[in-house]
Amino acid sequence: MIADIILVIAGALFVGVYVSWRAGRIDRLHARVDMARIALDVTLLRRSSVAQELATSGLLDPATSLLLAGAVYGTRSGGDRPRDLAESDLTRALQAAFSQPDFRASLSGKEGADELLAEVEEAAYQVFVARKFYNDLVAVTRDARRRPLARVLHLSGHADAPVFFEMDDSLIADKPGAWMGPAGHTMV
Repeated sequence: MIADIILVIAGALFVGVYVSWRAGRIDRLHARVDMARIALDVTLLRRSSVAQELATSGLLDPATSLLLAGAVYGTRSGGDRPRDLAESDLTRALQAAFSQPDFRASLSGKEGADELLAEVEEAAYQVFVARKFYNDLVAVTRDARRRPLARVLHLSGHADAPVFFEMDDSLIADKPGAWMGPAGHTMV
């Protein structure tokens, strides 16, 4: 009789510890998603800053500068347009600038051009990495929230499910310094 009571108490204690651990894990995942979103926002801001610097540097022709500056403004204006679309526009504007025929050759020898281009490419690559990291965390968190125990016991509380950040960064290669063209060919 006492052994049965101890067994029931031990079982209840085990279940309580496990449920508490799962709830804590979901909470920690939400915190990590929040931190990853902040990191993504910082990298997006850095990319738009160096793109603005490139647009106002005098290195580009006036039409490309205007296109790039307009795309940067779209990412910062916070208007009625969704941020992911504005960031995708900036990616396409950068790709259009970098894919011009003899783009690098036309800038060679100009003071600070190589450093600025490298900074733009590095910032774009960091956005690619930060977005991938953020979306991976969102996927893990959503998966943890969908588990039967988490749904039945409402272990995620009132927290909203995290949302993926989708934008066009397919133009970026998996290494800095290489922009991908429409057919997936590296353009340096």
